[in-house]
Amino acid sequence: MDLAAFRELEPLCWRAPSAHNTQPWRLRYERWAITVGWDPADALPAGDPTGRDLRLSLGAFVETCLVVAAGAGLRLDWVADHDESDRRVGRLRPARQPYRTPFRTDDVWDRRTHRGRFTGGPDARVLAAVDDVAGRGGGAVRVVPATGRLGALLRAADRQVYADPAVAAELRRWLRLDPARPEYRTDGLSDRCLGLSRPAAAGLRAALAAYPVLRPLGLPRLLAAGDDPLARGGAVLALVAPPDLDAAGQVEFGRVLMRMWLTLQAAGLAAHPLSQLVDVDATRDAIGALLDVASGRIVHVTRVGRPVAPAPRSARRVEPAGGGAQRRPVAARVA
Repeated sequence: MDLAAFRELEPLCWRAPSAHNTQPWRLRYERWAITVGWDPADALPAGDPTGRDLRLSLGAFVETCLVVAAGAGLRLDWVADHDESDRRVGRLRPARQPYRTPFRTDDVWDRRTHRGRFTGGPDARVLAAVDDVAGRGGGAVRVVPATGRLGALLRAADRQVYADPAVAAELRRWLRLDPARPEYRTDGLSDRCLGLSRPAAAGLRAALAAYPVLRPLGLPRLLAAGDDPLARGGAVLALVAPPDLDAAGQVEFGRVLMRMWLTLQAAGLAAHPLSQLVDVDATRDAIGALLDVASGRIVHVTRVGRPVAPAPRSARRVEPAGGGAQRRPVAARVA
């Protein structure tokens, strides 16, 4: 197994998505395998108490590794071996042939979360394609009806998220609103990726710094009312998982989620996750009722459309040096 060749590709693998861009995955290189695990320091115990988003992101990372390796002609396959005590989800191992995938390394590199304006949503052909991707994993993709109720649900979810001090503390930890700080270029949610102007970023930074004082005075409601992503166009899609998905199954379904995102990317579309609709029980139940689906099966909700302008590329701790695919040292993590 050519471990050195895969190490050179690692910066591309880190382009996988994760909640709050925490990049929780870790690779352990062994003689005949590469173990994929995670660092609990980069989990979100308040915002993601069940670990669903963590496991989906780990699966998305695995799929990204396989696509990138295939693009370089490396022969790898995946052996799932989920173990919470060892904080691992499985191993990449030598295979007889490269992983079979319709996606290219360019799709991985170009994919990014887009919180800006869309000119329209996916057409019937794209909807059928992403539904087929989900169907092959035992799930489905459903269009969430664009009703006034959806906007109300989004505001209600935002209010509940901002009202929880522990969740707000995690958000403060991962927001990157000051370009002068070193972590701005390594991880988290930057003002540019959030589509915030400098004054808006400064205002949000000040509001969250004063959160303990302002929360009883209505700060959660004010923050929830400050943005309406639905007004920026696109369609809202829900990814429905198979019933009774266990922890290992969530990792594998994260691979399906990544294939869904890459299918959208290949069609010239982008996605803006609306995770709060799934994170809050009441709004997830309401989405389930709208779709006539058991709410526990809804694992991802996202706004999808054709971007008006390119989105900024989010930061990564491991990035190509000089535009190539070489690994450069990771900057020290600042908590």
